[in-house]
Amino acid sequence: MQGSSFATIAIVGAGRLARCLGLGLAACGEAVVAVASRTPAHAAAFAAELPGARPCDAAEAVRAAELVLLTVPDDAIAPLAAALPWRAGQAAVHCSGATPLDALAAARAAGARVGGLHPLQIFSGPVADAAAALALLDGSAAAVEAADAALHARLEQLAGRLGMRPFALPPGARAAYHAAAGYAASFLLSLLDEAGAIWRGAGLPAGALLPALLPLARGTLAAAEARGLVGALSGPISRGDAGVVGAHLAALEAQGRAGFYRLIAQRQLALARASGRLDAAALARLEALLVG
Repeated sequence: MQGSSFATIAIVGAGRLARCLGLGLAACGEAVVAVASRTPAHAAAFAAELPGARPCDAAEAVRAAELVLLTVPDDAIAPLAAALPWRAGQAAVHCSGATPLDALAAARAAGARVGGLHPLQIFSGPVADAAAALALLDGSAAAVEAADAALHARLEQLAGRLGMRPFALPPGARAAYHAAAGYAASFLLSLLDEAGAIWRGAGLPAGALLPALLPLARGTLAAAEARGLVGALSGPISRGDAGVVGAHLAALEAQGRAGFYRLIAQRQLALARASGRLDAAALARLEALLVG
């Protein structure tokens, strides 16, 4: 290793995240020299896609590289880190959003510098090739955490080379950060699932649900990106239309689903208050309906 360059990279794990990072890093000219997986055939297939990389077991991958990315499931990070032959000056980096860096305590005790690099993106489907990997990562945020300044800078550099926007994650913030991210990711599916229950309860055809609602969701996200949350606000609460909100509540009371509507509508009322569009009387009428 030359200084603190962490030039050679090994990846332990061969799942969707590992493959996306590996393909992207190799395409950017980074030296991914080894990949490991608990399934040797997966490691072999992954290595075949990366020029200069060889498949091996996790211990050999750690011995082969200066920077090691652990892309294994959260519960596997600590026991795996405890079983590997870390050395002084090496970098041990996990790619989890929620797991604290304490899971790498064994690597730190061996003299390795520890860190986290978490791409804030959904890896729910296969990635065809390096171009697809880079397209998926491009524009995504990347949470970086490392007490060592050289490692922190190197992880920010890697994120930037992959087209991501790195930001520093404060120590102790990982669980809250990951929970917040869930609201913008899988919890959107929970909202659509609730919408589906209401939709079907009104006798509407189930097959029409997503074709009807997804354009609304996309439009809302595009507006939020362009104008921020308050600027993107639309619907009866943003207009102070208490009559429509009352009708919503009556329909949902009949289905036994008004409670959740009230909960999320109260958060929207806070956005409407912040927008300054509504006068005090309109806000009071809405609050009386939603809070009681």
